[in-house]
Amino acid sequence: MGAALLSELATEIVVPVCAVIGIAFSLLQWVLVSRVSLTPDRHGSGAANNNKNGYDEYLIEEEDGVSERTVITKCAEIQSAISEGATSFLFTEYQYVGIFMIAFAIIIFLFLGSVEGFSTKSQPCTYAKQRMCKPALATALFSTISFLLGAITSVLSGFLGMKIATYANARTTLQARKGVGRAFITAFRSGAVMGFLLAANGLLVLYIAINVFKLYYGDDWEGLFESITGYGLGGSSMALFGRVGGGIYTKAADVGADLVGKVERNIPEDDPRNPAVIADNVGDNVGDIAGMGSDLFGSYAESSCAALVVASISSFGINHDFTGMLYPLLISSMGILICLITTLFATDFFEIKAVKEIEPALKRQLIISTVLMTLGIAAVTWTGLPSSFTIYNFGTQKVVKNWQLFLCVAVGLWAGLIIGFVTEYYTSNAYSPVQDVADSCRTGAATNVIFGLALGYKSVIIPIFAIAVSIFVSFTFAAMYGIAVAALGMLSTIATGLAIDAYGPISDNAGGIAEMAGMSHRVRERTDALDAAGNTTAAIGKGFAIGSAALVSLALFGAFVSRASISTVDVLTPKVIIGLLVGAMLPYWFSAMTMKSVGSAALKMVEEVRRQFNTIPGLMDGHSKPDYATCVKISTDASIKEMLPPGALVMLTPLIVGTLFGVETLSGVLAGSLVSGVQIAISASNTGGAWDNAKKYIEAGASDHARSLGPKGSDPHKAAVIGDTIGDPLKDTSGPSLNILIKLMAVESLVFAPFFATHGGLLFKIFG
Repeated sequence: MGAALLSELATEIVVPVCAVIGIAFSLLQWVLVSRVSLTPDRHGSGAANNNKNGYDEYLIEEEDGVSERTVITKCAEIQSAISEGATSFLFTEYQYVGIFMIAFAIIIFLFLGSVEGFSTKSQPCTYAKQRMCKPALATALFSTISFLLGAITSVLSGFLGMKIATYANARTTLQARKGVGRAFITAFRSGAVMGFLLAANGLLVLYIAINVFKLYYGDDWEGLFESITGYGLGGSSMALFGRVGGGIYTKAADVGADLVGKVERNIPEDDPRNPAVIADNVGDNVGDIAGMGSDLFGSYAESSCAALVVASISSFGINHDFTGMLYPLLISSMGILICLITTLFATDFFEIKAVKEIEPALKRQLIISTVLMTLGIAAVTWTGLPSSFTIYNFGTQKVVKNWQLFLCVAVGLWAGLIIGFVTEYYTSNAYSPVQDVADSCRTGAATNVIFGLALGYKSVIIPIFAIAVSIFVSFTFAAMYGIAVAALGMLSTIATGLAIDAYGPISDNAGGIAEMAGMSHRVRERTDALDAAGNTTAAIGKGFAIGSAALVSLALFGAFVSRASISTVDVLTPKVIIGLLVGAMLPYWFSAMTMKSVGSAALKMVEEVRRQFNTIPGLMDGHSKPDYATCVKISTDASIKEMLPPGALVMLTPLIVGTLFGVETLSGVLAGSLVSGVQIAISASNTGGAWDNAKKYIEAGASDHARSLGPKGSDPHKAAVIGDTIGDPLKDTSGPSLNILIKLMAVESLVFAPFFATHGGLLFKIFG
């Protein structure tokens, strides 16, 4: 089999060093962003006094005769209001989530501890009966600890992301006065802070947990890596509440602000007269930033855990090859270094001098990171793995060559890029699908909705083929381990993906602040251009998240089937077929709950905004200030109350099915939810994204065709706003939350697999 070129000591050094480099780089980016001053200082509002990326040093406002002191003070006040609203909401959300976290940790300990009757004696290993492994009670304790670690890291990822975004939004607005290039760099650097912090923290915490757990487990790697799966469960369970709660918050405010402000009162987006405008901007940070950060952290943690579990019962674990065992972590370490180089292409190597260069610059990030990462994976594979080794494949050991594993990771990486670009084609207003949706607004909202739904369904085709090819290639080469590392390949450039993703909401907020601070229309045009590019890249980010979720949940499903000692999942048996049907129904049930939650919260918001417009004298004339706080409270209360039922549905389903119906029915539920969940998630995200950009296409009026549909306030524009409003909960609440549903049920089933295998199927035992 041969040994890897990279020694165990080198691996022990490389992984934490790469994580620390990632954290240091994110802090450097934060320092550069913080140089943009938010205090009215005559010379303090520039990041650096060079002329790069910004045309000239003079400010647009000085031409218009607007006092710089007034502009900066207003921006600082608005930023402070958004930051306070977001922080207060997240603290409230985390109080509820914290109670759940402790309760679920107790359930994990009790369920897993009861597998061997809370015995403290060593037990024969699950996969190698001739050897003795640590007691089930140890697995229960360490799984609980890793669950709490994953949950805390996930919460921190979301919270830090939100703080960075609210710190950067007004600074991006101020930089937009000096040119679109300056504003782009500020927004992108802020996104990079979040991307690198999350990728590096996730890697470092997992690495430390493995090494600390190893002190107790010693040579029992089977037990060690089984208990590490709790890390993925913790990450994703917090992500679910973050995505659903944040999604309900942001969309209730967005729908309320749009329907009354744009359609009924005919005032621009983010107009300070609109009572829901602060809640809308807060929502961008708690849903699109904090929720997304937790979501992608969960995907990363789960794909690492799935790969580690399978590796621990393969030759890496049996022969105690620590370098081979940590192959998933080495890929992530290389990813941080590659993304660091890629980021410099956006911030330092190339200048952006015009609006039309923004979207190509962001797309270039994806292409550069994918090409460089392919070379990085090759380097890690040839140095970190022996030339051949065996991988566990449902009871047998399959011989795999290192080049085959390289292809598994690479196919996942490139499938992610394909999914990203297909998503862009269907959601960017530069291409015909969205332009056709915009054109359908001529005849009203109904045709707009029909065209948008058709676009969403059609956009599923190529991503599903890309995922199917990835699964076939990676499973053929390296069984379930191949699928797990393919998912890791897709997520290996997570730092760049998150930077691009977080850039969108930061630019959106910057535009809102420009409008509320009464800045020049030219500043707003620049921030709108940044936001439109960010809208498309956010859709690409969701495509990545959904694609990786499909691969991750399949890898976790394989690990669950192995751990639960199921030799085959036979769809012709009644136990499995009922599971398949129920599993395929769950994404619809979940989507219904989240859509209705947004609808009922938006209903209250619309009524409140109408009430303020009708009862506050002088509000429409700009002589009175609206009551922003009431709208913020409506969104907060609704999202906290409404996030609990969908969360309970996802978290309790595997426990109830596994305990009452057993592992075979549960395997059917997991397969069914994966197959239907991926399709709905892709179509919902792309439909919503297309409607949003069709509206922006009409508003921008950049072509003769777009101008024939406009201007703002025309009948086609109002039809487009209605489509955008319907699409809001689809693209920002239900769609992105579904990828967490399919991953979370799979990882939860894997963590509880020992309990289900021992005590599960009570109904069939009683009545069977």
